[in-house]
Amino acid sequence: MINKRVNNVQDALQGIENGMTVMLGGFGLCGIPENCIAELVKKETTDLTCISNNAGVDDFGLGLLLQKRQIKKMISSYVGENAEFERQMLSGELEVDLIPQGTLAERCRAAQAGIPAFFTPAGYGTEVAAGKEVREFNGKMHIMEHAFNADFAIVKAWKGDTAGNLIFKGTARNFNPCMSGAAKITVAEVEELVEAGTLDPNQIHIPGIFVQRIFQGEKYEKRIEQRTVRERK
Repeated sequence: MINKRVNNVQDALQGIENGMTVMLGGFGLCGIPENCIAELVKKETTDLTCISNNAGVDDFGLGLLLQKRQIKKMISSYVGENAEFERQMLSGELEVDLIPQGTLAERCRAAQAGIPAFFTPAGYGTEVAAGKEVREFNGKMHIMEHAFNADFAIVKAWKGDTAGNLIFKGTARNFNPCMSGAAKITVAEVEELVEAGTLDPNQIHIPGIFVQRIFQGEKYEKRIEQRTVRERK
């Protein structure tokens, strides 16, 4: 069995260069690859095109890359709570391609499955459909969307094994599974890394065939994007 474990985050991100297109899993701050994002900041990799549901917050997640002007273009579905993302987008400093959330997920999944394009009704009749092929199916108009073509997919899982099999926990099972295997190289950072054969096959969400590199992350903050509490009575 192929051992896909690498020693650290530096080895995991070897080969990422300026100008590449990178997918990053997570939803808000939930299930984001914290270690890999921090390493990209340290590497000072620039002119990146990032495919992610949103761009974190100002001082965490992809917001750290935005602060350093390392992202040239964001392909996402939600500006979210990131004031710097909004500022750069409105000022024209950052290219932004806003995509309906379901379409974003499906363009990842299509790339994972090797499907070059698909038709969806989402966005028809709006600016989203500008310049795209339109067809009618069962009396309803659809637009054609292409699968993403990314150099790296960086995902975060709860648990994985040395063969690359992954288990996601709770809401972190968002964009991470559909991004696994959706790029030329998939890097998985996990909270717990075990030997191959240890995981229950019935619990595995993504098989190792979709993963090229895996490592155990450390010091996860797991911040909450917006904490809402109520006083005890």
